[in-house]
Amino acid sequence: MKTKILLTLFIIVWIGLLVRVFNLAVQSNEYYEGLSENNSIKTEFSAPVRGEILDRTNEPIAINELGFKIALAPHLTKGKDTSLLDKEIAYLLSMIPTLDSKKIKKIYKQSDSYYNHNYIDVVDFIPHETIIPLYSLMNLRDTIKISPSPKRLYPYGAIASHLIGYVAKANQKEIDKDPALQLLGHVGKNGIEKYYNNYLQGVAGERRIKVNAHNVEIEEIGRTTTKENRNLVLNIDMQLQNFITQSFQKRVGSIIVMDIHGAIYAAGSYPEYDLNSFVSGISSKDWNTLMSSVDAPFTNKMINGLYPPGSTIKTGMGLIYVTSGMLNENSTVQCSGSMKLGNRAFRCWKGRGHGQTEISKAITQSCDDYFYKGSLEVGIERMSTNLMRMGLGKKTGIDLPNEFIGTVPSRAWKREKFNKPWYQGETLNTSIGQGDFLVTPMQMAQFTALMATGKLPIPHVAKKIGDTPYTPNSIDILTQTEKEKLPIIQKAMRGVCNDPGGTAKGFVSTRFPIAGKTGTAQTTGIAQNVKQRQSEHSMDYFSRSHAWFTTYGPADNPQFIVTVLVEHGGHGGEATGGIISSIYNKLDDLGYIKK
Repeated sequence: MKTKILLTLFIIVWIGLLVRVFNLAVQSNEYYEGLSENNSIKTEFSAPVRGEILDRTNEPIAINELGFKIALAPHLTKGKDTSLLDKEIAYLLSMIPTLDSKKIKKIYKQSDSYYNHNYIDVVDFIPHETIIPLYSLMNLRDTIKISPSPKRLYPYGAIASHLIGYVAKANQKEIDKDPALQLLGHVGKNGIEKYYNNYLQGVAGERRIKVNAHNVEIEEIGRTTTKENRNLVLNIDMQLQNFITQSFQKRVGSIIVMDIHGAIYAAGSYPEYDLNSFVSGISSKDWNTLMSSVDAPFTNKMINGLYPPGSTIKTGMGLIYVTSGMLNENSTVQCSGSMKLGNRAFRCWKGRGHGQTEISKAITQSCDDYFYKGSLEVGIERMSTNLMRMGLGKKTGIDLPNEFIGTVPSRAWKREKFNKPWYQGETLNTSIGQGDFLVTPMQMAQFTALMATGKLPIPHVAKKIGDTPYTPNSIDILTQTEKEKLPIIQKAMRGVCNDPGGTAKGFVSTRFPIAGKTGTAQTTGIAQNVKQRQSEHSMDYFSRSHAWFTTYGPADNPQFIVTVLVEHGGHGGEATGGIISSIYNKLDDLGYIKK
């Protein structure tokens, strides 16, 4: 019995040894062959040149400044001995005295190790004109490697900063998500630069070479070229863009100039900031100044600014009313300047009232009382459902990153957000674009295009991606009844800018009739015991209402949408009418208005 046990153990041990030998000799062969290949075959990557961004006239908006980077050979340090490294740094400073020796030494030591056989980048960018006279001499040293390194440059500085965005050094999180950034170094951080980053940055080239044990190249065994210089053409006209920036002067807010198909010809969020300050790294002082400013210059107000729409919403609300089956274009209310609901008075902006008012007059003269009383007939559910169908409370789909959706209040929304019931007073506030109702200027421009044409366009900044034109898309969302009633709203919007009682009549001076809707969106409530409203100009700045004016023109042949929001600007028409007028006249000067 003992003999059998010993024999069995002997056999098991020998089988185990044979399996191990087989594993080492055969199955591990592939693994060790892979290690061997990695030791003998090396892949070198070549960074692509980032594509340029051009305006619709091929004027450069974002370009690459020609320059070079400097790298030092590895293994210039041996433990605490940095004499070789110090010698090379001293040489670099003798050639280019403006370099920072401490910074170079710190960068080098972070990357130098026994296992690293690659040159270490110590200077990211030296201008072309600085390096060219020195290139031949410096290139003679085996310890120094000079290679092309373009730097992003924004010729217009701060102009259109929120549209264009900027590139800056990639952080570790971005590199983990896209390993190519380890080679490229920079990535689009905002605006168009971020939205189209993958296209603009291109694809790195590869060169596969065989090296010996000393890392010396023996032969090239394969190569793929870079895919680079992928240019992007925008719909923006920088001449018009410059003009709207000058028109806005020191105001805070946003302007959007868009054709009826959604192409953005100019747009701005103000104040703006210099894009070039971010390329090489902005200082902590400048960053803190940007972030602490009460005017929020770093916020893209076009798509991230959320504001009560105020009376600008009355055009869409009016269309909902006259197609509800409960009201029509002939339905009237008697506006006496105030409406009682429970123990609260809901006031019209015009203290003495508008008298007998139907939909056309209500929009042209912006009668709040008409919309208060109409909202009680139509109800919040019908109002909110149709407003969202008209594009509010959702993204417009513009090709810019991180667009906000805003808020269209409803019973379900309030229950989900606050777990509270809905009150009739909130329906009244919603009907005139106040309360919890919030929109972005881009949503309001899209909404105005719907009122102008009956179709909801998708706003887009890009005009041509490489050789492929951007195809505009508009959504036909109106019902047949709404299409039939839309001319009523359009006529009233024309009246806003042209009729004697129109809220913008005294502030518009365009060469051709335009149509639109003003809005004065309150930022602070007015106490019930206040009988005489304080004028906007006499209020503290941050207590003043936001001023809206959203338009299309020409009124009888819509081609462009111009939407302006001035934060704390007071009355919509007064604060924005001059800006709107100058923009339409500039569009005419540039030949964009077809008569």
